[in-house]
Amino acid sequence: MTGTDTPALTPTHCPYCALQCGMALRPVAGPEVAEVVERTGFPVNRGALCGKGRTAPAVLRRGVRLTAPLVRRRPGGELEEAGWDEALGRIAEGLGGVRAVHGADAVGVFGGGGLTNEKAYALGKFARVVLATSQIDYNGRFCMSSASAAHQRAFGLDRGLPFPLEDIPRTGCVILVGSNLAETMPPALRYLTELRANGGRLIVIDPRRTRTAEQADLHLAPRPGTDLALALGMLHLVVAEGRVDEEFVRTRTRGWEEARAGAMAHWPELVERICGVEVARLRKAVELFCGAESGMVLTARGPEQQAKGTDTVGAWINFCLATGRAGRPLSGYGCLTGQGNGQGGREHGQKADQLPGYRKLTDPAARRHVAEVWGVDPDGLPGPGRSAYELLDALGRDVRALLVMGSNPVVSAPHASHIERRLASLDFLAVADVVLSETAALADVVLPVTQWAEESGTTTSLEGRVLLRRRALDPPGGVRSDLEVLHALAGLLGHGKGFPADPAEVFDELRRASAGGAADYAGITYERIAAEDGVFWPCPDPDHPGTPRLFLDRFATADGRASFVPVVHRAAAEETDREYPVVLTTGRVVAQYQSGAQTRRVDELNAAAPDPFVELHPRLAERIGVAEGDLVAVTSRRGRAVAPARITGVIRADTVFMPFHWPGEGRANTLTNPALDPVSRMPEFKVCAVRLEAAG
Repeated sequence: MTGTDTPALTPTHCPYCALQCGMALRPVAGPEVAEVVERTGFPVNRGALCGKGRTAPAVLRRGVRLTAPLVRRRPGGELEEAGWDEALGRIAEGLGGVRAVHGADAVGVFGGGGLTNEKAYALGKFARVVLATSQIDYNGRFCMSSASAAHQRAFGLDRGLPFPLEDIPRTGCVILVGSNLAETMPPALRYLTELRANGGRLIVIDPRRTRTAEQADLHLAPRPGTDLALALGMLHLVVAEGRVDEEFVRTRTRGWEEARAGAMAHWPELVERICGVEVARLRKAVELFCGAESGMVLTARGPEQQAKGTDTVGAWINFCLATGRAGRPLSGYGCLTGQGNGQGGREHGQKADQLPGYRKLTDPAARRHVAEVWGVDPDGLPGPGRSAYELLDALGRDVRALLVMGSNPVVSAPHASHIERRLASLDFLAVADVVLSETAALADVVLPVTQWAEESGTTTSLEGRVLLRRRALDPPGGVRSDLEVLHALAGLLGHGKGFPADPAEVFDELRRASAGGAADYAGITYERIAAEDGVFWPCPDPDHPGTPRLFLDRFATADGRASFVPVVHRAAAEETDREYPVVLTTGRVVAQYQSGAQTRRVDELNAAAPDPFVELHPRLAERIGVAEGDLVAVTSRRGRAVAPARITGVIRADTVFMPFHWPGEGRANTLTNPALDPVSRMPEFKVCAVRLEAAG
C-alpha cells in the first residue's frame, strides 16, 4: 500500500440489535482498529446508525477485549493466562469428566442470541452429537419466546415480522405495544415518523411516556402486567361496535366463537379497573385502528416478558384476526425481535426443543432428516431439555458442568443473585466471550473469541432477512472463532469430523439441514445474500425469490387457516400488597445494550449512560422522601438493589422502572421474578412487586 492508498471498505452489519443495520468498516492504524462508514444503500437503515453502532469497533481494542485464554489453576485461585492447548484440554477434561461420572445430561450448554446462524447451528449440533446432552438452551428464550409460541399457535409459523419494515410507513395504523423504539432501535423510529407523515396513525401502549410514546397520536399507559386485559377489552369493543370482519373470519380463520366468548367477558369498565386506562381512550384506540384501511400490531418485550406472555400476544393476534388485519397487504401482527440474531438463533438448534429449520425435536421425521445430514443415528439424538431459566436453576445439582457461548446470565437472568450462586456451585464452568463478562469471571476456563468484524457469517434480522457479515479485520493472535473452538473440542472429545471451522462450509450444511423445514434456507447462499442485500426465508431453492411477505394466500397451517386461541386475563404471578406496594418494570436505555458486557466498555456510551437508576413519579418520590439523585433502595422478595432516583412525570405513580444493563448493587435482575409462562417458559421480567425507601 502506498501512502496515497485508502484502505478498502468492507460492507457488513452492526453487531447489536435485530435491525442488523448496514454499515461498512475501514481498517485504521491506531487503538480504534477500524472506523465505521455509512452504508446508505442498505434498505433497512439507509445509512443511519445509533451510538452503539457507530462505536462498535471500540470493543475490539486491546485492553478492552480478551486476547489470551484464561484458566483457574486451583480452586478459589485467580484466572491466569494460558495457552490454547491447555485451555481446550481443561474444557474437554471438565465436560468429559462430568459426563463420564454423572451422565450426558449432567453437562449443559447455554448459547446466545448474538451468535451467527453458523455458530448457533454448530453449537446445537455439538451439544446433541458430541456431548449427547439434552441440556441446551440460550438467552433468546428471554427475548421473544412468548411471541414465538403465539405465532406458532395462531399461524403455524414463527417469524418476527411477516412483512418487511418498509411496509410499516404505508399502513393505515400501527399499535405499538411495550416497545420504546426510540431507545432500543433508534434507526427504526423513522418508519413511525414516515407513517405519520403519510397520514397513518400511531398508538403506543406503555406504562411510561417514553420518547417513542411522545410520537404517538394516542398513548395508553396501562399498569404493568395488564396488557392481556387491555387487548381483550379492545377486542370486546370491536365486537360490541360491529367492527368484526365477518368475511375474513369465516373464510380464513377457525376458533372464533371461543375467542369471542373470552373477549366478551372483559367489558370496558372492567378493563379500566384492571388496567387504569379510561374507557374513552380504549374506544378511541379501536376507532383509530378500525377506521384505517389497513393496520398492524407490533409487540416487544413489554407484553411478552410475562408469565402470561404467550396468551397476551395471542390476544393481540386475535384482535388482528377479528378485524381482518392479518394475511393481507400492509396488515398483520409482528414481533420486534431484540437480539442481533434472536430470529436465526432459535431457528437452527440452540433452543431446547428444536432442531435446525425450526424442526421439532419430538418429530420422528425431523429427527431422521437432521440425523441423515449429521451422519448419526436418529435414535441417538437426545430429546428436549430444560428451558433457559430451568437449565440455569438446575446448575450444581442435576447439571454439573456448563459451556457458555455469547451470554452473560449473571446480569441478564431473572433472580440473578440466585443464578450467580448456581453458576458458582458448578463442578466446571467454561465461557467463550470477547470480553471478561461477569459470568466469565466465575469460570474455570475463559476462551477469547472473535467478534463480528473479525469473522464472516450470517444473521437473520427481525424481518426474516438473512444477512451476511463479512470479515473486515484480522483478530489478535491469541483469539480464535467460536467455530474453531467447537472444532477443536469436538476432536478432543472423539469427533474429529463433522465440525468444520469455515463458516461457509457450516452454512452449506445448515442449508441442507433446514431444507424442507419451516425456516427453509436451502436456496440461500452467501453470493445471493451479497447480491440482493439479504434474502427472506423461506427460500427452498436457488430459483426461489425468497418470501418477504408471509400469509398473503394462506397461513402455515394444515388447512391454511389462522387459529383464534381463546384467552382470558389473569393476574401477574406476583401482585402488589401492603408489604410490596409498587410495581417494578425493567428495560433498556439507548446507550447500553443487554447485559452491558460490551457497551459498558465504550467510553462514549458510558458517558451517556454511566450508571443504573430508579425512575419514579414525583408523588412516589415525595412519599418515600427522596429527591433527584438520592439513592433509592428497591426491595423485592428476591433481593435488594440500590441506585439513584430519577424523578419524572412520564411514569405511572404506582410503577418504577430500572434499566437492566448493570451488575452489582444496581442490578435490576436481582429483583425480577423467575415465574415462567407455561407455554414459552419466558420469565416474568416485566412485572414484580417491590417496596422503596431512601437508602442515603
